[in-house]
Amino acid sequence: MISKFEVPKYAVLLVGVILLAFTFLNAYWFLQEDFSIITTSGLVDLFGEALGPLIEACIRAIYLGIMGWIGSIITIRGVQLLTSPKWKATPEAKAERVPEAKSVTKKSSVARQPSTRVKGKKNK
Repeated sequence: MISKFEVPKYAVLLVGVILLAFTFLNAYWFLQEDFSIITTSGLVDLFGEALGPLIEACIRAIYLGIMGWIGSIITIRGVQLLTSPKWKATPEAKAERVPEAKSVTKKSSVARQPSTRVKGKKNK
């Protein structure tokens, strides 16, 4: 039985795997399409015929690369969450009374009260 704390871990892993599968399906569909571009007449026609398909292929490759990168990052995070050690709740740090250092000079006759500090942390 999966505990309620493991459900988000499996969800992150599943989302990453789904994104990777979708990326590979998109790559397959893009490679099955005809690489054509609408061109105009004149000098623009010359550059359109030469550079149009190359630019279109570069845009698709960048798109697929970014999708694959995001999907792999999410998948890695899901695996890290699943393989990380179990988190255990620790009791709150107990407040301890720590006496402050006494003043060397005797300007004030008022006695100082000890302050409360959390162990390992400084008071502000």
